[in-house]
Amino acid sequence: MAFNLKKVLKALLYSTSQPLAIKDIQAVFERYHRQGDPAPAAAGAAAAPAADAAEVPAEPADSPDLYDEVPSLVTATQIREAMAEVAQELEAADDGLVLVDGASGYRLATQPRFARWIRVLREEPPPVKLSQSSVETLAVVAYRQPVTRAEIESVRGVSADAGIAKLLERDLITVVGRADLPGRPIQYGTTDHFLEFVGVKSLDELPASDVLSSRQIDDWLKAGNAGHTPNDADMGLDETELPLGEAAPEAPPAPAAAESVPEPESEPASP
Repeated sequence: MAFNLKKVLKALLYSTSQPLAIKDIQAVFERYHRQGDPAPAAAGAAAAPAADAAEVPAEPADSPDLYDEVPSLVTATQIREAMAEVAQELEAADDGLVLVDGASGYRLATQPRFARWIRVLREEPPPVKLSQSSVETLAVVAYRQPVTRAEIESVRGVSADAGIAKLLERDLITVVGRADLPGRPIQYGTTDHFLEFVGVKSLDELPASDVLSSRQIDDWLKAGNAGHTPNDADMGLDETELPLGEAAPEAPPAPAAAESVPEPESEPASP
């Protein structure tokens, strides 16, 4: 029987509460081959007294799908394909578990519809929702990071102290440095928890913003310095309209108005 990568990945996912990145999974296979064949250890455990064997069960000796022909290198593509199959199986089973492919890696989680039961088990209150002010502040940080408090306030037009404090408390933003400005103001950026909070793996997956981010502006400037000549599409014009740089035809000159001839003055009547 061929080695079953999917079974091993499922076991790894169930055994940890931490996200498993692709590099972490590849490191497991490297360590497996460095440690050598674990079969002798399993045989030694089988020879132990019955009482000890009951406490520490031995690894099954006949598991060719787990321990035979283990590849020395598992590619990222193979891991993604196997994880996709695991996700499909969990979805089809509908047992309350889902596979989350987050910014930090793969992890098992309960379906959102079971959240109330989980809170009852942990005796936790319902989660506190972010206020509209905090959501707006978070959006400014996400699209224009690194950003200072003054820059946030210039965009929103109101004080951002309360929103920043709440977002720092929820681990959605963090201090990333200081701006090269007078007073060296603190700069803020988003965290990995923010990516999981909004359900994306990187900032590039965020929806396009009506207000261009600093990164987008930099990309446009680099493209402009490369010698690209703006066209109608770049300027947001309809290409069927008059192209840029082409002068409109001059209208023919209007005919000159005829000069008025003054009427001769009437002679005075003779007596």
